[in-house]
Amino acid sequence: MTENEDRIAGLLLAAGGGRRLGGRPKALLEHRGRPLVEHAVGVLRAAGCSRVHVVLGAEADAVRERAELEGCVLVENPEWEQGMGSSLRAGLDSLAATGAGAVVVSLVDQPGIGPEAFGRVLAACRDETSLVSAAYDGVRGHPVLFGRAHWAGIAETATGDRGARAYLAAHAAAIALVECGDVARPYDIDTAADLVHLE
Repeated sequence: MTENEDRIAGLLLAAGGGRRLGGRPKALLEHRGRPLVEHAVGVLRAAGCSRVHVVLGAEADAVRERAELEGCVLVENPEWEQGMGSSLRAGLDSLAATGAGAVVVSLVDQPGIGPEAFGRVLAACRDETSLVSAAYDGVRGHPVLFGRAHWAGIAETATGDRGARAYLAAHAAAIALVECGDVARPYDIDTAADLVHLE
């Protein structure tokens, strides 16, 4: 797909309440002196996404107040407690009226995945039917990119904390895997023990 900056949007899922972190919203965890959500937006922009939609949920007002998210489209998900699926649906719905032909999805709690990995996934997008996923030693991981032709199907099957997992499993043969293990570390910030990854 040509003109990646205009045609591929970034979608950051940042609504989680951090249940296993004692109820500390992941978006507001500090990383390099700033909220984690701000860092994640910076990664998407550095990778070439000029249009970034951010799905907020837990303590959305505090996130708006503390994080520098100028230029982003902020999407509030009132059903964030139902899991990542509801945030993915809200984000795709917010993108439906735009001219984006594809979206690359970022999770706020994966600061070990930087612009290089996102850039590789973006570069593998061919058109609105593309399905692209980063891989780590051949195993599918994040980020993932969905061409517009897949959005409705993904939204239909995105429930609970599964996100697009069911849809991707059903369309596994169509997914272009892009190895990123040499440039990214795909850990999640889920528990207090994981906080060592934050700087």
